[in-house]
Amino acid sequence: MTYPPNGSAAPPRPGVPPQQQPPGAAPTPPAPAIPPASTPAPAPAPAPARRTAWAEGVDRLRAAATTEPGRLRIIGAVLALLVVAFGATTAWQMTDRSAAADDVLHSSQPLSADAADIYRSLADANTAASSGFLAGGQEPAAVRDRYEKDIRTAAGKLVTAAASTDPGSPSARTIAKLNTLLPQYKGLIERARANNRQGFPLGGAYLRYANEKMQTEMLPEAENLYTTENQRLRDDYDAATPYPWIAIAVGVLALGVLVWAQRRNYRRTNRVFNHGMLAATAASVVVLLWLVVGHTVARSGLNASYDHGVRSLNVLHDASIASLKARGNENLTLVSRGAETTTVKGETKDKYDVDFQRQMDLLATKLTAAHALADDGAGRTPVNGANASMKEWLKRHTQARHADEDGDYQAALDKIIGSKQDKPTGECFDLVDQNLDKALAHEQRQFSSEAGGGRDAMTGLPVGAAVLAVLAAVGAVLGIGRRLSEYR
Repeated sequence: MTYPPNGSAAPPRPGVPPQQQPPGAAPTPPAPAIPPASTPAPAPAPAPARRTAWAEGVDRLRAAATTEPGRLRIIGAVLALLVVAFGATTAWQMTDRSAAADDVLHSSQPLSADAADIYRSLADANTAASSGFLAGGQEPAAVRDRYEKDIRTAAGKLVTAAASTDPGSPSARTIAKLNTLLPQYKGLIERARANNRQGFPLGGAYLRYANEKMQTEMLPEAENLYTTENQRLRDDYDAATPYPWIAIAVGVLALGVLVWAQRRNYRRTNRVFNHGMLAATAASVVVLLWLVVGHTVARSGLNASYDHGVRSLNVLHDASIASLKARGNENLTLVSRGAETTTVKGETKDKYDVDFQRQMDLLATKLTAAHALADDGAGRTPVNGANASMKEWLKRHTQARHADEDGDYQAALDKIIGSKQDKPTGECFDLVDQNLDKALAHEQRQFSSEAGGGRDAMTGLPVGAAVLAVLAAVGAVLGIGRRLSEYR
């Protein structure tokens, strides 16, 4: 058996004599192993960063701004944007103001007037009921008809107001409460009449109870409705009258840029006019002037309608209500016959007569204010007539009170409801009421005229501004396009 030689040296190849080392020499170390040659892999190239569309757009814009055609395109885009923005803001703001002015004329002011009519109708119905009671068991047909007419008017106005009021609003709740109280009041009046026809003293108690319900529940609710609708009217005025400053500012900016662009064009080309940009400037000027002048005229008309219409109407309504309350208290002074008293400066007085004097003082104050607000003879004449009738009313009332205090109830009654010998205070009350109705009708016509003129001043402005703005933008683009064609 053959064994391989010991050691780590490789065995000699056949035919090759082994190398001989001289004696005493150190052994030759083996050659180190050489790994096979290999090509190193190249390092991966970094991925290019992704750029946003905004960054690319900015770069393109910068590149475009380095050439005149690019600058012209940028200028044209800015001009078109500004002019369109001017038209859009004008249409937006003037649409809001025109709608508010229309609400003043056709919604909030009529509702305010209806609320005042509800108050007046209820107060007048209460007055008519007390007047009929004083006339005895068989009240005059005219007085009864007046009462029924007032009740129908109040009910009809409540229906109209309910249809124009948002569900769940304070006005809707007030109207619902009045609709509940009105039948209750009518029931008390009918009981008072029934007892009065039979000569039962209980009729006076029912009448006083009905009057208390009217004075402490129904009229305060009607006054709340009137106040709410007046505030709604004031809000509509506040929305219709402010100047459209945003649209004006954008319009001035657009005109400034248009002028600058045309001046730049003139300095570079020595051409005075660019027809497209000139048309855009003219259209923008028209819109701006229309906006400023039209809104100024509308604002003037609306302010005049408030100062010479709404304010006068409010004062006249207050005067009419004071007159109605005074007449009702005057009647109840004789109905109660001193059953209800109050203390004034330590002196005991009839409660209803004290209320009468307070309402007459208020009536005098309101008539003075109405005379000051009336701006023409047609408005002052009925106010003067009402004032003269009020003074005569006070004289006759004083005579009636003296008769009543002297124990002559029949003489006092004759001076209140009238007789063959005496002219009643009711005659003066009717004259005051008629004159106030004339003044109210005049001021209502004046309001409608002024408010209608203010609203009409804004007619067509939103649409006209939008159309002219589009034309101006087209003109600006065509003007810039004309310049760009010179570089082709």
